[in-house]
Amino acid sequence: MENNRLTILTTVLDYIEEHIDDTLTQEDCARAAYCSLSNLQKLFRYVFHFSVGEYITKRRMSLAAKDIQSGISVLDTAIKYGYSSSEAFTRAFTRVWGETPSKFKKNRRFTGICPKLNMPVAVQYEGGIVMRRQFDVSDLYEFIRSRKGTYIVTFDSARLMAINENYGSEAGDCYIRETARRVEQQLTDDMVMFRIGGDEFAVITCLSDKQQVIDFAESVLSQNGNTINYKGTEIPVLVRSGAMLIGDNCKHYSTLFTDLISAASLDPDVFNI
Repeated sequence: MENNRLTILTTVLDYIEEHIDDTLTQEDCARAAYCSLSNLQKLFRYVFHFSVGEYITKRRMSLAAKDIQSGISVLDTAIKYGYSSSEAFTRAFTRVWGETPSKFKKNRRFTGICPKLNMPVAVQYEGGIVMRRQFDVSDLYEFIRSRKGTYIVTFDSARLMAINENYGSEAGDCYIRETARRVEQQLTDDMVMFRIGGDEFAVITCLSDKQQVIDFAESVLSQNGNTINYKGTEIPVLVRSGAMLIGDNCKHYSTLFTDLISAASLDPDVFNI
């Protein structure tokens, strides 16, 4: 039974990537995995904590963000991802990114709000073992290894589960976007930011000086407690951070991912290096 579920999810994730710029539907995904739509929806939400439809939209908008930043027009991008008009595309883009495509192109450098999902991994915490979503950053792996002797700094949207429970997943998405925005504001031209989990981000700083790394992390953490407004409610946003020196521990991708998640999962009032 467990192997069958794994096969279904792996098939669906791969199918979505292969057909992301087609007229892709949830029904198509279920047929590709030889299961009913209701079973796929239940399984997908149970494992990844959002629906197949949400994932398809977020993947499209992440890829669309890269296209827009590369100079492709909004209309051409809309057509590429199956939208009938630039207006419909702009509404979908704004729901995911919190701003219109034109503002995004002018203001943003980070495009990885939803990279491709991999199968979740088990992570050990003091309270036991939990399953964490992981995103595919394998295309960055060799780049990370080439920066041996410098630091990766991780950032995690603290207390996100409580936000989702109290205000809903839409508020949680706003909370994650604000985390990404705060980190993005502090990036220099030689830094690379990417997503490593459901609400965790990592920055390849190219810094080898410990104090410079601390200063970078604290430039983000100093904004803890500042709020976002969600439907008239002011929600304080808390970010926690950790750092990892890139060294021989980067020999295996799976080990690197686990180490990055562990570095991010700290008390929001403490930066660990």
